[in-house]
Amino acid sequence: MSKPRLVPDAKAELVLAALRPSEYTAALIQVLQAKSATVRGGKVLEIGSGSGVVLAALGELGAASLCGIDIEEDAVTSGMLLLAELGHGETAELYLGDMWLPVAGRRFDLIVANLPHFPMERSDVPGRLPSWSAGGSNGRVLLDPFLEGLDAHLAADGRAIITHNAFVDLDCSRELLARHGLALSMALTTLVYIPDDKLSRMTASVLAAQDGRTIHRYGPYAFGEMHIVEIARHGAVS
Repeated sequence: MSKPRLVPDAKAELVLAALRPSEYTAALIQVLQAKSATVRGGKVLEIGSGSGVVLAALGELGAASLCGIDIEEDAVTSGMLLLAELGHGETAELYLGDMWLPVAGRRFDLIVANLPHFPMERSDVPGRLPSWSAGGSNGRVLLDPFLEGLDAHLAADGRAIITHNAFVDLDCSRELLARHGLALSMALTTLVYIPDDKLSRMTASVLAAQDGRTIHRYGPYAFGEMHIVEIARHGAVS
């Protein structure tokens, strides 16, 4: 059987461009590499698997099994092709579905996510899928259901490692997690460039409150603070 091609035609090239990894993805992979002992031999899940590159990185770091979920059919197809291309097809499963539904009743050693949680509503952004970055007016439309479902899907000593914008109320996330017996610690804080097509769509009240605090401008350029956070049960966080 011939090896699957990641980019078989012009349409696939457009799909891959729309799913291209961001600075958020790079920072998440950086932390996963630094915490490779957490990955090695574990059952891992990614919510919002996108291009599949984070799952590919987890496979290279020695995860025993890879599971991904995305609401975009193109993401699932592209992710499967990428993982097969890199030799992880036998240990990978990808599902088209909404958040936790495809893995109901299952638990994982490590759960990762780079969810759309930018404070903006869905809109057409050239070269991107409609779901790109849109986290609703406060950025928490997907983040909160994800955090609320973690306890039911983490193994007893499991951990989650996720991206979390600084301008999307970290204290709210801490309080939500605490109600489920979970706590978070900061693994990395970095600046990410916010292009004009995102900044112009940011909820006005969030932008007004965070400008000069977690959003930093230098002439026409804007950067936002972004965290990679690690989540585990109380007493187990780093």
